[in-house]
Amino acid sequence: MRPAGRIAAAIEILADVDARHRPVADALKDWGLSHRFAGSGDRAAIGNLVYDGLRWRRSSAFRAGEETPRGIILATLRWRWGVGTDDLARLAEERFGPGALSAEETAAFGVDHLGTAPLDVQADIPEWLAGAFEENFADEWFEEATALAARAPLDLRVNTLKAERARVLSTLSRHGASATPISPVGVRLPPRAGWERAPNIVREEIYQRGHVEVQDEASQIAALLVFARPGEQVLDLCAGAGGKTLAISAHMDNRGQIHATDADPNQLSPIYERLKRAGARNVQVHPAGSDLSALEGKMDRVLVDAPCSGSGTWRRRPETKWRLSEEALARRVEEQERVLEAARAYVRPGGYLVYVTCSVLPQENEAQVDNVLAQSPNFEEVSAGEAWEELFGVGGPKPWSANGMSLTMTPAATGTDGFFLAVMERMAD
Repeated sequence: MRPAGRIAAAIEILADVDARHRPVADALKDWGLSHRFAGSGDRAAIGNLVYDGLRWRRSSAFRAGEETPRGIILATLRWRWGVGTDDLARLAEERFGPGALSAEETAAFGVDHLGTAPLDVQADIPEWLAGAFEENFADEWFEEATALAARAPLDLRVNTLKAERARVLSTLSRHGASATPISPVGVRLPPRAGWERAPNIVREEIYQRGHVEVQDEASQIAALLVFARPGEQVLDLCAGAGGKTLAISAHMDNRGQIHATDADPNQLSPIYERLKRAGARNVQVHPAGSDLSALEGKMDRVLVDAPCSGSGTWRRRPETKWRLSEEALARRVEEQERVLEAARAYVRPGGYLVYVTCSVLPQENEAQVDNVLAQSPNFEEVSAGEAWEELFGVGGPKPWSANGMSLTMTPAATGTDGFFLAVMERMAD
């Protein structure tokens, strides 16, 4: 496909996403099935433009002067991809293109007025969340919000049960692989620009043999900060597909026991194949709804990777940024409260409750920790910052911390997804 046709396709797909309120991945798949002439490279390139349109939706709509799929895609090309006005006009008019620019569009794409827009528009976040960002990041909230709209790299975790990072780096050198700046077991592939296609890692032999897993560096760091030791008893209460379970298993060198479960059986179902591929043998999977009463008061560490808004992953899932509502956030907060209440019962005296979210919103993070401490006087927050320095040293990128105890990683501060982590110790009853 020529670029003009790709642009028209991106507008069509974004219109489908908006009209039917459906996931972008589903819309892209359906478009590909109904346009068999488009090769895999074309579909990947079109996806790049659709996702970039969603990343910068508000600022692009402002620059275009209208919040339409056409305006958003064209403004993304003009101001984010650096396509000049003459080239944009030529592409629009080409055969299979989206159609000639109007006089209003030509004027809008001639001069950039984004500097006159409200800061939340410039930062590409929902207006109703600007206050939460300012509460969390003070004078740096704009930079933090803006960083969440950029393209993300592809991070991999080296499975130390089977491989070494140096060998993985050598194998993936053709993709521009480098060691992650913080995680000692991470490998990073840089984000591609424009139409360029990202490598399909799941087809690589090192992935199929379980030498690497796709996992953002922040998630790798969170698993390391659980500080699970070989021989311990660990409960991963919201294991999902098992990313952190696998990482903790490797840190424990397959010794001890990890109990993995999740309330959603669909989320949990991939864990079985992933455990087999990784060679993780110290994990016992408890299906959704299992009776875990035998574990109460016996766990050295309980990890709660709670369901959340996903605001920290907006670089990878930009459509969720615009679908999040105050009502949906309130429901997530209630779910977090319930799972934290349940989790406390499994921690043994002297054990630790580790609370993690992929969110940067204080309602889901510090406020939830405060709630646990208020309701459970036998729990006390301990310094995750000290653990950070022990593992990663005092130099290098630093996470945010509201109280010197909990940590918030962000794209701007640590070069990772947005992740929150707090550790609470259960004192002797």
